[in-house]
Amino acid sequence: MEASAGLVAGSHNRNELVVIHGHEEPKPLKNLSGQVCEICGDEIGLTVDGELFVACNECGFPVCRPCYEYERREGSQLCPQCKTRYKRLKGSPRVEGDDDEEDIDDIEHEFNIDEQKTNTSIAEAMLHGKMRYGRGPEDDDNAQYPPVIAGGRSRPVSGEIPISSHAYGEQMMGASLHKRVHPYPSIDGPGSGRWDDKKEMGWKERMDEWKMQQGNLGHDNDDFADPDMAIVDEARQPLSRKVPIASSKINPYRMVIVTRLVVLAFFLRYRILNPVHDALGLWLTSIICEIWFAFSWILDQFPKWFPIDRETYLDRLSLRYEREGEPNMLAPVDIFVSTVDPMKEPPLVTANTVLSILAMDYPVDKISCYISDDGASMCTFEALSETAEFARKWVPFCKKFAIEPRAPEMYFSEKVDYLKDKVQPTFVKERRAMKREYEEFKVRINAMVAKATKVPPGGWIMQDGTPWPGNNTKDHPGMIQVFLGQSGGLDVEGHELPRLVYVSREKRPGFQHHKKAGAMNALVRVSGVLTNAPFMLNLDCDHYINNSKAVREAMCFLMDPQVGKKVCYVQFPQRFDGIDRNDRYANRNTVFFDINMKGLDGIQGPVYVGTGCVFRRQALYGYEPPKGRKRPKMVSCDCCPCFGSRKKLPKYSQNGGNGAADIQGFDDEKELLKSQMNFEKKFGQSPIFVTSTLMIEGGVPPSSSPAALLKEAIHVISCGYEDKTEWGTELGWIYGSITEDILTGFKMHCRGWRSIYCMPKRPAFKGSAPINLSDRLNQVLRWALGSVEIFFSHHSPVWYGYKEGKLKWLERFAYVNTTVYPFTSLPLLAYCTLPAICLLTGKFIMPEISTFASLFFIALFLSIFITGILELRWSGVSIEEWWRNEQFWVIGGVSAHLFAVIQGLLKILAGIDTNFTVTSKASDDEDFGELYAFKWTTLLIPPTTILIINLVGVVAGISDAINNGYQSWGPLFGKLFFAFWVIVHLYPFLKGLMGRQNRTPTIVVIWSVLLASIFSLLWVRIDPFILKTKGPDTKQCGINC
Repeated sequence: MEASAGLVAGSHNRNELVVIHGHEEPKPLKNLSGQVCEICGDEIGLTVDGELFVACNECGFPVCRPCYEYERREGSQLCPQCKTRYKRLKGSPRVEGDDDEEDIDDIEHEFNIDEQKTNTSIAEAMLHGKMRYGRGPEDDDNAQYPPVIAGGRSRPVSGEIPISSHAYGEQMMGASLHKRVHPYPSIDGPGSGRWDDKKEMGWKERMDEWKMQQGNLGHDNDDFADPDMAIVDEARQPLSRKVPIASSKINPYRMVIVTRLVVLAFFLRYRILNPVHDALGLWLTSIICEIWFAFSWILDQFPKWFPIDRETYLDRLSLRYEREGEPNMLAPVDIFVSTVDPMKEPPLVTANTVLSILAMDYPVDKISCYISDDGASMCTFEALSETAEFARKWVPFCKKFAIEPRAPEMYFSEKVDYLKDKVQPTFVKERRAMKREYEEFKVRINAMVAKATKVPPGGWIMQDGTPWPGNNTKDHPGMIQVFLGQSGGLDVEGHELPRLVYVSREKRPGFQHHKKAGAMNALVRVSGVLTNAPFMLNLDCDHYINNSKAVREAMCFLMDPQVGKKVCYVQFPQRFDGIDRNDRYANRNTVFFDINMKGLDGIQGPVYVGTGCVFRRQALYGYEPPKGRKRPKMVSCDCCPCFGSRKKLPKYSQNGGNGAADIQGFDDEKELLKSQMNFEKKFGQSPIFVTSTLMIEGGVPPSSSPAALLKEAIHVISCGYEDKTEWGTELGWIYGSITEDILTGFKMHCRGWRSIYCMPKRPAFKGSAPINLSDRLNQVLRWALGSVEIFFSHHSPVWYGYKEGKLKWLERFAYVNTTVYPFTSLPLLAYCTLPAICLLTGKFIMPEISTFASLFFIALFLSIFITGILELRWSGVSIEEWWRNEQFWVIGGVSAHLFAVIQGLLKILAGIDTNFTVTSKASDDEDFGELYAFKWTTLLIPPTTILIINLVGVVAGISDAINNGYQSWGPLFGKLFFAFWVIVHLYPFLKGLMGRQNRTPTIVVIWSVLLASIFSLLWVRIDPFILKTKGPDTKQCGINC
């Protein structure tokens, strides 16, 4: 698979295959070292007086005027060589600090460099340690899986650690099968004198620290005298561990949940047994709403009963799979990025995501990045070509200086001290040059986007004169271009780069393409043919890698020999950039990602949320997890008739339990499938791809040529390949809903797999979120509509998956909640309308309550409040984030969720389909400028109506109380409480409606209108300018009072 092979386009059904060469011309790489100016390489030039320009009078470091001005305006204002602050020269504009620091000598800050503690000797010793699991010979025989070839650059992935060459190693291996083997230390054995004094001192410190952790400091046991033993033990430790929530935090939380459930039962009993006879309609409506709210709360609350945290140990991962002097044993990873419309998903955003992938901290020969262009856009294709060229400079720069994040747009826009912890003297120079390179790259991408806005009459033409194959986006052949690969994929320093492959699947009229789910399944098959890595990471085009070690974090779970085999995917939380400080519309969704997902991780694992997820390929292929050895049944002797007769022991018990019945893995299942089913019916008619599905550890057949693989890759992305197969029903991303992510994860959990939730301290991925009210509501509408589609589908968690019984009940509760939550909009809409109706009609949904009955209401509100506080306590979510989530639950419930239910019913009952719009990933040039933009949509009508009628109801209720006297104020307070509850929850929505208020805050406008209305009514009621008489007129009635 060579990078210079050209664009391969073709259709398997039409027997067409074309290779377009010469589209990309080789671009000369600019020399970054410079000739005159040590930063940019341009000539230094002259000053306004005609003399040679000298930027620094202290050391004379050669810098041209543009670089000098740039450093003073946007940089640290220090000379890169002597660290003296640049003084203002004649003709240069003033910058901050020129006046108050004009005469200050900055020489004391010249060597202000943070010292870094290095443990090189320790790391070398750890990597040189010889270790092994103590396993019997039959274990080695049974562990032979197909090797990981992946283009001839990988080796079989294994967690085995070679046995030490100590004297008693062989005897221990023969005597103790399936036990941990600790070879006896040898004082004069090999390796005892290979460390010098400096390294020996490092090992002593290492051993003291390790013994302190184990509580064995000062122990005289000889087993702890050999430093190799510490490394042996450390490599044998698990790669991750569960961190349970402290009992002081979780136990009170559970107690309050149970208390709230009991109080809720008493409350509902009281409400049902005490009807309001003069308002039966309002009372009955409120009872139905409250029962549904209680049911919805149970579905949401109890899956959070077992929340957990997790820790990973990246050093142990390196010890086990990256031993010095041996081939790297980390598993290969295929990374999928999907995009559709370059106008709504800017190519620059996609390019930053790709660059962060290519520069991540993982062996380059283990990474393959696949870009799915479902819009067949030539703009996306050319932008990816430019990205591949820029990656040759960007990737070595990232790895040389270990920068974070590794998406250039985010890195250069961070407002932090970029010199912190940087000690290389060339960093400033290379960073300045790299920023200029990126700005030029950015201009080229923007020019492509500007050019793409107007399509030529004859369609797009490639550079060699060939018409672009994707000119008709709905009728075009499949296209594959390998931009970076085995040959041609070198950076400017001559090091190899990861693979970068462009894929656009074939589209023809009359075929169902299944949108994003179909595009992802096409990438699964293409990658299975070309690289076939055992693990896959999928990202949206706007989700860049924020933590370069994110994939290593996932491998701590997936490659763990003890728990990894049953893990189908590792889900990371979604984090976002560009959200306003107050997070007005709860875009961060922190309550879901930091509370609900932690709770699910303690049951069977989190749900799949569509991006930032590392999959096991075998799980996506529909296989079940490996089955562990069953425990032997209890047997009894004949002496006690109560326990029955003596039963025959199983075979492995009769053999002494020496491992005759090994763990049943994928091998048995594959052999069973070979004899019972047709693989072509399951996976499609591609022999190479079917063969790849049987390779558990990944890799491609060594005899396959690159040309044959590319031809087969065109075959598997043809539009008719999935016909009469199980793709979309049992394999890959599941079809049937626009939220294919929920269905895909649900199917895996039903087969018995479990998932893992990984939350590293530095967020693994970051993306963009729509901060405009209308865009946010449309996004929520899409999610809710997908949930409604799942509820009415064959795969509904309400009735699917009971037969095998592998889905845990609390996990099912969570999946049911993800599909029924849009229906909460109906009772929520009614409940938000009730306060206004009560205020306008003078009736109420509750009768007059006694002192004892009021205790139910007080207890219920207290339990709700305490539950929220304790939830925030163990999760770490702030109260502001929790409150924003509560507000948007009401806003989305009475708008987007309501429309989702209506559209879902129309689709199911009448067959009226609705098309969703791709959320725009572009952002305004102004900070949060999009936040205040007003875009009218029908989703705004229901919440606007609720706001107006509640405000009118408040005014009418107060007016009525004024007219009727003081006795009517008591019942009024209960009605006003519910009305203000609605108004406060819809307050962010009201701010969105009013747009930007430059001078007058929104809350001032609201209270002004409300108070003005109330005082107007009071004025009319008092009417001070009219003299009113008291009592009857004696002259008219003739009565002498």
